[in-house]
Amino acid sequence: MKNILITGGAGFIGSHVVRRFVKNYPNYNIYNLDALTYAGNLENIKDIQNESNYTFLKGDIVDETYINEIFEKYQFEGVLHLAAESHVDRSITDPLAFVKTNIIGTVNLLNAFKKIWKDNFDGKRFYHISTDEVYGSLGETGLFTETTSYDPNSPYSASKASSDHFVRAYGETYGLPYVLTNCSNNYGPFHFPEKLIPLFINNIINKKPLPVYGDGNYTRDWLFVKDHAVAIDLVFHQGKNHETYNIGGFNEWKNIDLVRLLCQKMDEKLGRKEGESEQLITFVKDRPGHDLRYAIDASKINKELGWMPSVTFEEGLQETINWYLDNTEWLNNVTSGEYSKYYEKQYQ
Repeated sequence: MKNILITGGAGFIGSHVVRRFVKNYPNYNIYNLDALTYAGNLENIKDIQNESNYTFLKGDIVDETYINEIFEKYQFEGVLHLAAESHVDRSITDPLAFVKTNIIGTVNLLNAFKKIWKDNFDGKRFYHISTDEVYGSLGETGLFTETTSYDPNSPYSASKASSDHFVRAYGETYGLPYVLTNCSNNYGPFHFPEKLIPLFINNIINKKPLPVYGDGNYTRDWLFVKDHAVAIDLVFHQGKNHETYNIGGFNEWKNIDLVRLLCQKMDEKLGRKEGESEQLITFVKDRPGHDLRYAIDASKINKELGWMPSVTFEEGLQETINWYLDNTEWLNNVTSGEYSKYYEKQYQ
């Protein structure tokens, strides 16, 4: 049995990764470390909480003493590091929180991993999950590749860029066996409703305004979260040490076009008049340092590991909408804050 640590496993992407690993790898003991901040929700993974190869650990990667203790106790042979502060708007308001979690927290994990295994890294792996935002902004043409120079424009992307550099530096300086991926915007079930798609789904349900930054012409590449979990699985098991892989959905959408498509599909599902939800679109003051366009070239992971998205954006969006409409209790608990009581109830 291998002991595998997944950080941030109660969050959006992390919960899908934890579920996949617990179900697909009975020979792994999966330890899910999460601080359960506002975006960490144990209801996201309650379907696997009683599995024999699953253990939840409540703790913060910023707590160096605690991190060293659990590495000493469980001797993790693999780490999948997803825990992060990830919302750009929050980073503009409180940059230091992103420095602490995304940079110091990552270094704490690297130090603990290095300390436990010293120079005996055979069969060990540290997998750092990052974002395409570290590359900065594209013009109307071009794609981010694994060799694109870093040019972060927000406190969030700057903190993630720094953590990426630390991971690579530990690989070069100490021989630490790492893989690193940079992904595009994720969407799908269990997404905390502060990001565009789940926020707008919730607002459409409740007939609240849909705030679109600037003129709405900012372009993003969208990746279905279940496809991302498959890619993470492949990279962890088959990726080459000290390599970076970009993971994208091959789905570029301008924000305003995405919002209009979302309105159309929601009107159909809710039985509303055509164009009714579009009336909720409200253009608001632009965000500082707003990147114009992100687009990923994911040909490397396709050629080397055979990964491709399994769904089109329209198919993934429809599945996402259906999930939120079928799980209104989850959505209500998250938006009201009731979800935070689940840990106390479950683990008191």
